[in-house]
Amino acid sequence: MQPVNLTRSQAFWLALFIALFSFNPRVRAQNLTDIPTWQARWIESSFPEDNKIRPAQYFRKNFEIGKKVKRAVLFITSHGMYQAQLNGKKVGDAYLTPGWTSYNKRLQYQAYDVTAMLGKGKNSLGVVVGNGWHRSALAWGDNINRFAKYLGLLAQMEITYTDGTRQLVISDGTWRSSTGSIQTNEIYKGEDIDARLEKTGWALPNYDDNSWSLVKVVDYNNSNLIPTTNEMVKKHETFKPVKLITTPKGEKVLDFGQNLVGWVVVKAKGKSGDHIIIRHAEVLDKAGNFYTDNLRAARATAEYTLSGNGEEVFEPHFTFFGFRYISVEGYPGEIRPEDFTAVALYSDMSPSGTFACSNPLLNQLQHNITWGQRGNFLDVPTDCPQRDERLGWTGDAQVFFNTAAYNFNVKKFFSKWLKDVAADQRADGAVAHVVPNVLGDYEYGSTGWGDVATIIPWEMYEVYGDQQVLKDQYESMKRWVGYMQTHTDSVGLYRYGGHYGDWLSYRSGNDDGSDAITDKYEIAQCFYAYSTQLLLNAANVLGKQDDVAKYVQLLKRIKDAYNQEYVTRSGRLVSNTQTAYVLALMFDMLPEGEARTKAAAYLADNINRYRNHLTTGFLGTPYLCHVLSRFGYSDLAYTLLLQETYPSWLYPVKMGATTIWERWDGIKPDGSFQTTIMNSFNHYAYGAIGDWMYKNIAGIQAAEPGYKKIIIKPVIGGKLNWAEGSYNCVYGKISSRWEIKGDQLVMDVTIPSGTTADIYVPDASGKNYQQHTVKAGTYHYTR
Repeated sequence: MQPVNLTRSQAFWLALFIALFSFNPRVRAQNLTDIPTWQARWIESSFPEDNKIRPAQYFRKNFEIGKKVKRAVLFITSHGMYQAQLNGKKVGDAYLTPGWTSYNKRLQYQAYDVTAMLGKGKNSLGVVVGNGWHRSALAWGDNINRFAKYLGLLAQMEITYTDGTRQLVISDGTWRSSTGSIQTNEIYKGEDIDARLEKTGWALPNYDDNSWSLVKVVDYNNSNLIPTTNEMVKKHETFKPVKLITTPKGEKVLDFGQNLVGWVVVKAKGKSGDHIIIRHAEVLDKAGNFYTDNLRAARATAEYTLSGNGEEVFEPHFTFFGFRYISVEGYPGEIRPEDFTAVALYSDMSPSGTFACSNPLLNQLQHNITWGQRGNFLDVPTDCPQRDERLGWTGDAQVFFNTAAYNFNVKKFFSKWLKDVAADQRADGAVAHVVPNVLGDYEYGSTGWGDVATIIPWEMYEVYGDQQVLKDQYESMKRWVGYMQTHTDSVGLYRYGGHYGDWLSYRSGNDDGSDAITDKYEIAQCFYAYSTQLLLNAANVLGKQDDVAKYVQLLKRIKDAYNQEYVTRSGRLVSNTQTAYVLALMFDMLPEGEARTKAAAYLADNINRYRNHLTTGFLGTPYLCHVLSRFGYSDLAYTLLLQETYPSWLYPVKMGATTIWERWDGIKPDGSFQTTIMNSFNHYAYGAIGDWMYKNIAGIQAAEPGYKKIIIKPVIGGKLNWAEGSYNCVYGKISSRWEIKGDQLVMDVTIPSGTTADIYVPDASGKNYQQHTVKAGTYHYTR
């Protein structure tokens, strides 16, 4: 079953149609002027809730169907995560529902067409609710019950019969609740299922629920309820183990060959009470033993107790794990790899782009980028999926957006999340470090993180050409810039508050003064200017001319202050680091002409001083190669991209990574690990290089918002013999492929209907471009 996503307009007209044609004097009149008009009540179990992580809560209700059903829609949400069944069959193919939002302000409900699941006579609706993000510990410490102290259910099924009459099945005081086989469930800890406690057939109509307790009806303000407009989390790829390992410590470990996010489906046959423990890990240590220290306090364990009733199949419901390896303890009999299947879970985004080239290491890098995105796009863009964190860090999301959009269609995904960014924005305009915000009222306002409020809306407009995101987010954009403006000093410098700075930039192994530390307020001034520029851009698009004039003046003041404070007479920057030059050049902080040329030369010299290695962190890395290419150093950009030793993009690839690492040296050359405090092996931020690969190696760029006009301009280099890329824009598929054959370059390009393109065809040396302005079609060039 697919969730039914309705716009407000669609919902209004459908409601009006039903209201006009569903009246029948034999049916109790219902006030259904909207879809849905909630007549359902919130229900909760009779647990005296406290700070305990209790078993999942089961709810059920029988109802009668007396006539032929024309259409039935189930509207449902929960405090916690839910899985619903109709007559014993799962409703929908989504998981981790209702998804994660800033629940107190925005709680999604889903709508499912369940017409085909109903039968004449007695039917049963059953729902199991787990702790999910509502009650699980989030962030660090014993931070449970962040959104709610109680688990609850709200469900309303609207049935329309072929004769025009209607029936409602709603959550109310007639429902019953109990517990079942899911004994514990929590995001970081995992899930514990005891099959001996399963209430077999509990969601079937003939199940005897007399021993179940009546539910409590609770009044909540439903003003935070919103329809689901984004793609839900679903099951995707599956993996069988590629290897069964007995580690030096004697652990039984299965290797699935890919660091992924989801869970493992386990088949087992044994005695009642046999207890299986599945632990999850991303890597093995240098000795080949199972390694979980980097998970910190996350237990990341699934436990299954067998009922003894033949072959049994187990999988979690209300948690997820980041892993490549699992250790198996207590399995009855011989461990057979075919009895274990890893299932990838992520938001059901449509693939949008492809990239490949003649260098297998770059192809693996692209693979790692896309799998880092899959694993961390579970309804919100999380920083990491495995340890006791898994939060929507705003800085990570904004640096990766353009790459994310090349790989998958993320329009709905980010449109939903940006509304939570605005919802969690403080009254003074400060933006939270993580969204949904679970860190508290003071974790706000960091440069590069808060700028998510301006950067992603503008980049979404450039990618999809839809002004709606600018309209939706404009006030949030203004408030963020206003927050920085409020805290500038008398000369226009933004030197206020705490900032993460160029997070995880290069640190030398000794105290020789070579650390690439960039002044955090120097960075802040750059992002202050950049956000103001993007707000100015949005004001222009939306026709807000008064704002345009205001922000033109503000932008000048910001840049003047920057040049007076952070630029020396010789044109060097106070922070003589790669990131300082990259941000100054990327955001046009310096006057046009010689100042920028000299700064680009200083950047190139800095890279050379580090023996052609980058030293940038989260804020400098995404723009590094773009700046080099813009100022005539594409060969150096290729050199950095293809560098295979630490720090570089290909160093983790050479070390066997299948996703992007949080740190440049998460695993050191000697096989030892970086600090356990913070060392994720699935952390997409440094995967932002994918944007440069698509734009420069494949050469696919948007010349106008939404790719109404396209530029195809590949940069030849890096000893590549061929490269190809494709992107499904709003008008259709763009593709670009080039290959060097002898002393000639062969290039094939496809441009979709409704667009035009400037195609720049280089010769085999990568120089001397020929420009061709074309309409839609397929083109072949040889030079």
